Amino acid sequence: MQSRKPPTMADIARVAGVSPMTVSRAFKRDASVSAATRNAIIKAAEDIGYVFDSTASNLRSQRSDFVAVTIPSINNANFADTVRGLSEGLKERGLQILLGYTDYDIHEEERLIEQLLRRRPEAIVVTGGRHTDRARRLLQNAGIPVIETWDLPKDPIGHVVGFSNADAVKDMVAHFVGQGKRKIAFIGGDADGDTRGTDRRTGFVAAMKAQGLDATRLIAAGRPPISMREGADAMARLLETMPDTEAVICVSDLSAFGALTECQRRGVSVPARIAIAGFGDYEIGAISVPSLTTINPFPHEIGAQAAALILRVLDGPAQGATVITVKPELLLRESGGQR
Repeated sequence: MQSRKPPTMADIARVAGVSPMTVSRAFKRDASVSAATRNAIIKAAEDIGYVFDSTASNLRSQRSDFVAVTIPSINNANFADTVRGLSEGLKERGLQILLGYTDYDIHEEERLIEQLLRRRPEAIVVTGGRHTDRARRLLQNAGIPVIETWDLPKDPIGHVVGFSNADAVKDMVAHFVGQGKRKIAFIGGDADGDTRGTDRRTGFVAAMKAQGLDATRLIAAGRPPISMREGADAMARLLETMPDTEAVICVSDLSAFGALTECQRRGVSVPARIAIAGFGDYEIGAISVPSLTTINPFPHEIGAQAAALILRVLDGPAQGATVITVKPELLLRESGGQR
């Protein structure tokens, strides 16, 4: 079957009974085109299924009208919420998102950054503050606003909207220690790809040492993203090798839910025998039985703040780099020994 040619401005002009120049002016909202004529042109365009091609206009104006975004995972509810916050904040200006998926691989991130920058975005938003040396150079020389999210990098490239993953887990350790627990373990954060997970594990180790407690109860859970199945497997190994563990902090709610179900499978009472906490405030944690103690990193707020920052920077000359901290919230629920 032969494909049909898409309708053109000349087709709209013929249907509306005006000149192609008038159609062009109407799309540009030129004041010389009356409201009645513009409405007739818009109706004609809708009737024949015309889609405005902005390519030529963008070449003249040197604007692409999109913001590039890289995220580690497309099926992670937290990152989906961040993208939603970005999209909602940018759409008022007609800015669209061009999304790149890194799969927790900084080398893939480097490749995507190069590809995205070739399309001349208005700004670029990246997840995390650790990149390859070449990716950093590409971003530093991009000539557009760069926003690093979900982290507080020590050496930011440009703007930052995020939080300290290490400090967030320190708060969880302090909660369990305050309950009198001393034998605390950590599941996940063992792979190089998930730098935020690694930071959470680092924060756990630092917090345990600061309390004078054993910081070696570390259970590897595999390559990120850590699934419920991997969380269950890690919990099984923890119970078999360190059965006296009193509490466990998991790198995410998904791994924590897996750990919880493994305890239920073995008849291990939560939280009476062992307390469990996650990270991310996923929906599954709120409805599980028992409900999961977790940390809410406010992913939607990260996206919304990044969008607002982009619009401010695009509106006027930058006044230096901006760092916006979105403080996570500790949510105490049943699995952590406190509702």
